[in-house]
Amino acid sequence: MIELAVLGLLKEQPLHGYEIKKRLGETLGVLWGVSYGSLYPALRRLERAAAIAVVDPILETGLGASTGSVSGDLAAARRRPKAVRLSSSRRTRKAYEITERGNALLIELLLADDERTDDERSFGLRLAFCRHLPPAGRLDLLSRRQRVLRDRLDRVDRPQAGAGTGNDDRYSRSLREHRARGTQRDLEWIESLIALEQAEEAANTVKTKSTSDLSTTAN
Repeated sequence: MIELAVLGLLKEQPLHGYEIKKRLGETLGVLWGVSYGSLYPALRRLERAAAIAVVDPILETGLGASTGSVSGDLAAARRRPKAVRLSSSRRTRKAYEITERGNALLIELLLADDERTDDERSFGLRLAFCRHLPPAGRLDLLSRRQRVLRDRLDRVDRPQAGAGTGNDDRYSRSLREHRARGTQRDLEWIESLIALEQAEEAANTVKTKSTSDLSTTAN
């Protein structure tokens, strides 16, 4: 899923490797633990697939620290004397941007319906970047998650095989109840997001119809 995360970040702006790693940690949380050893192979795979491309390289000359962003580093490089910018001791640092093929791949990965639908981290990652989906795509993603949570809640609520025996102690029952409450909260949260999407879609439909009616009247 690291490819999805990288494309989601580059959809917003070009970034170099250090900044991608930093923002991955901020977006996904420290538990993801994305290392350079996994990031750079993913960048090479995406570059070979023409999903991302290298933009103007960042030149490091030892005259100052990176600003942390591609645009800031490029602006700082332009302010340096030409002789310094052309110094043979410079190091080039790649910056990446998403391509049209990358945009299509991002949508494909966000909407992928596979065995990872039930995975918490996979869904959390998709939700973090679902703003890049069209309204129908966002609603589809949320509806699939709704079905997953409903199925999970149904399984938790079913009578357990050990019910009524010594295998069904208060700790086992407490754990099932805790899971059920957590799943129910998640389900209510997803359903609230679905309701917001549906309300926005209805409002946009009314607005479009009103605009069409005004245009017809004017003609």
